[in-house]
Amino acid sequence: MPTPLPAPYFVAASASAAALIGLDPALLAQPDYVELLSGNSVAERSQPLAAVYSGHQFGVWAGQLGDGRAILLGDIATENGPMELQLKGAGATPYSRMGDGRAVLRSSIREFLCSEAMAALGIPTSRALAITGSQQGIMRETVETAAVVTRMAPSFVRFGSFEHWFSRKKPDELKILADYVIDSFYPELRTQDNPYQALLAEVCRRTAHMIAHWQAVGFMHGVMNTDNMSILGLTLDYGPFGFMEAFDAEHICNHTDSQGRYSYANQPQVGHWNCYALGQALLPLIGEVSLAQAALDSYEPAFAAKMNELLRAKLGLRTEQGDDSQLFDAMFAVMQANHVDFTNFFRALGNLQVGAPENDTELRDMFIDRPAFDGWALQYRARLLLEQSDDLPRKLAMDQVNPKYVLRNYLAQVAIDKAQRQDYTEVAQLLAVLQKPFDEQPEHQHYAALPPDWASHLEVSCSS
Repeated sequence: MPTPLPAPYFVAASASAAALIGLDPALLAQPDYVELLSGNSVAERSQPLAAVYSGHQFGVWAGQLGDGRAILLGDIATENGPMELQLKGAGATPYSRMGDGRAVLRSSIREFLCSEAMAALGIPTSRALAITGSQQGIMRETVETAAVVTRMAPSFVRFGSFEHWFSRKKPDELKILADYVIDSFYPELRTQDNPYQALLAEVCRRTAHMIAHWQAVGFMHGVMNTDNMSILGLTLDYGPFGFMEAFDAEHICNHTDSQGRYSYANQPQVGHWNCYALGQALLPLIGEVSLAQAALDSYEPAFAAKMNELLRAKLGLRTEQGDDSQLFDAMFAVMQANHVDFTNFFRALGNLQVGAPENDTELRDMFIDRPAFDGWALQYRARLLLEQSDDLPRKLAMDQVNPKYVLRNYLAQVAIDKAQRQDYTEVAQLLAVLQKPFDEQPEHQHYAALPPDWASHLEVSCSS
């Protein structure tokens, strides 16, 4: 059962998430809903529970883990299937180990904003319905105030959920879980010759596509442990995440990750590694190593195909050509050498005019080595001419896939700083901007600005 918070108050809510469960978002600020969303009261038909799982953390087997501070309230029927509601930060569970089961306002705001920002970007993700807070002190590196995020997803089952029963040598429980996932979320796999192999292959495909979407917007998860990987291919458990700013493929957004295991460049390979961990856990059900391997072999081609598709869209290319990968590699090489802002570069690229290189000033000025950009732009223009690309339709298409607004760390920090002074207006304003990431929103132009100097000192870690 949730542990009540003293004097809880409303912080923010997402109208978009509320609409998924047919709820009027205005209700969420009402006292009775604040009590529910803080764990101070429990709905009549709710049967709260915490789920056990195990997992690999930073590539090392960590054994039993579980919902140490997440409590599932139940699910709500929607026209698109059931949606589970979960409180994060509502107190200790049987799996809290040495933790207090709480979350702090700082990390809760980051998760709330990023969940909804990712959804607006069209990236598979869990959702965030609301945040409530309390002045109760929570000790982390310093004393912070408590908060609860209400998260939503069709399911919070993880790779680690399967690893748990495999590691415990509990094949009956492993089968119950796998059958539940197949019957509830992948019923079309039940007719396959080997539904458990088909499950592994489908999860590999979804995970590969999810990570390709991450790479395409410069998103870094920060803690890609197997217990943070969704069996539905959803972005799950927002902690020390970050969006790429000055491009560096080796960038590490999580300051706890001293070895760089979860750097931007490593994310695709780590996703594959995590699928291998899931494959090992499912092996008693799949039956043969060769069948599991065949399912796992689908990951790399699925990632490559989706990544190339997304990059062609980002560059406004309508056709697929044999030398596309050379064009993409050359682009990332010149971005790397000049540490160009990831989001702003792709957004500005839509303004390039095929027949007017003299108008490239805005793009060229993003590069220290302007001739290097000119060299790549020559290749790019040749590619556009090959398919007789028209400037205006291409720009319109590119602006629908290259966001102008992403959740930069400094924007989140400004909202957090105000919220810690009990001013929650910036959380709501930033959410509104991020829910329309592809729109120009000229009145909010400053949200697309490069980070200020003070932002270089921001650090995010596993502590939350």
